[in-house]
Parts: sequence; structure tokens; C-alpha cells
Amino acid sequence: MIGVIYWSGTGNTEQMAQAVAEGIKAAGQEVEVKSVSEVSVDDAAAYEKLALGCADMGAEQLEEGEFEPFYTELEAKLGGKKVAIFGSYGWGGTWLEDWGTRIKDAGGELVADGVAILGEPDDDGKAQCEELGKTLANA
Repeated sequence: MIGVIYWSGTGNTEQMAQAVAEGIKAAGQEVEVKSVSEVSVDDAAAYEKLALGCADMGAEQLEEGEFEPFYTELEAKLGGKKVAIFGSYGWGGTWLEDWGTRIKDAGGELVADGVAILGEPDDDGKAQCEELGKTLANA
């Protein structure tokens, strides 16, 4: 089972999460999609593989109220786990690179470059997310 866990303020990252899940299903894998408020760190760590999504907030960082504390706790449990990351942004877009570095430093294995989309994902953006899901499923 693959977990897709996300935080979304406007719904853009949620749309991306659904597209990642579609890619996972298309690759023949089972998937559960949950917002970060619906899942514990232990439950998240129990998934075989993880796709994590978070919009960038403020100064190129993960959302601080829910997602950052969740991710900080999860980080210690990422050793050897295959991970994909994605998120929507309003400006900039470098937070995904910083986040990818944190995952690698924690011993997680990024299966592909993260998918960052400016604003609401269009058809091309959703296709990128589906491809990310397929890559994670086949990793």
C-alpha cells in the first residue's frame, strides 16, 4: 500500500495528490490518500512507500501549522523508504529542492525530482503528477 499524504490551503495541492494517486492506481498499486490532519506519523511511516505533498508557504518553506511538525517527526522514520514529493506554489518554487535534501539527509530515497506547479494544476500539471505516481509505484 502506498500513502499519499498532503496539506493544501487552496485545493491546488489536493488536486495534485489525487493525480499522483491516479498514477499509482494506473501502475496497478493500491493507494490511500489522506490530508495530513487525517493521519498520524506512525500510520504514515507504516506505508510501504510515500508521496508527500505540501504547498510552499511564506519564505519558501513547508506549511508551519500542521505539515512541518508532522514532517519533522516523520523524518526520523524515512530511512530506506521510497518517497516522492509534490506541491503547488505562488512564487519562487525552491522549497521543493530544500525539502528533497532533507529527505535524502534523513536516509529516504527520492524516486524522482519533485513536481512543483505554479497555482492550480492544468492538464499538463496533472499528467506530471500522474507520472510521479507511476514512478513511485514502480520504484
